[in-house]
Amino acid sequence: MADVRLVAPAAATLIGIVTCIKPDQLDDPTPCAGYDVRRLANHLLFWGPSLEGAARKETVPPPAAAESELDLTGDDWSATLPAVLDRIASAWGRPEAWQGATHMGGPTELPAALVGGMVVTELVVHGWDLARATDQDRSWDDDLLHHVHTAVGGFAEQGRQLGVFGPEVPVSHTAPVLDRVLGLTGRDPNWRR
Repeated sequence: MADVRLVAPAAATLIGIVTCIKPDQLDDPTPCAGYDVRRLANHLLFWGPSLEGAARKETVPPPAAAESELDLTGDDWSATLPAVLDRIASAWGRPEAWQGATHMGGPTELPAALVGGMVVTELVVHGWDLARATDQDRSWDDDLLHHVHTAVGGFAEQGRQLGVFGPEVPVSHTAPVLDRVLGLTGRDPNWRR
């Protein structure tokens, strides 16, 4: 069951991470395969309006250019991205956002609760990616992490088939819940630069 109260803290933690990224860290690798810090920030900026629109049941296509061909991290991206994340949290913080069906930037209709779970997962997992890549020590509330673990467990295999997640990394069932989430998304919880 969706809990709209979890979106704001997930976004707030990611915003805190983003605001602490230094310009000389943009080219550093992240645990998200194929993404450095700049490309991961670009990814969040690229999809942000679509994720916000999905909460309002609006189809907001991503930019026409491919994500890999578009760099949105120019100018003051470190101020723009927190504003985008804040709008996503506000939109998904309404109970009606989680009801019915919606679109995530394209014509395919999906259950809104599934998309909401993906959004919260995106905020937490990419938050961890950026925190780990930039040597920031961040933590997430256990209720939030349990919610994300349940959500990602429901779409991890589909995510792998679509190339969104890498192969599952084996993690002990007794490991901290964040480690289990990371393993499901194809990340090594012990990743270091």
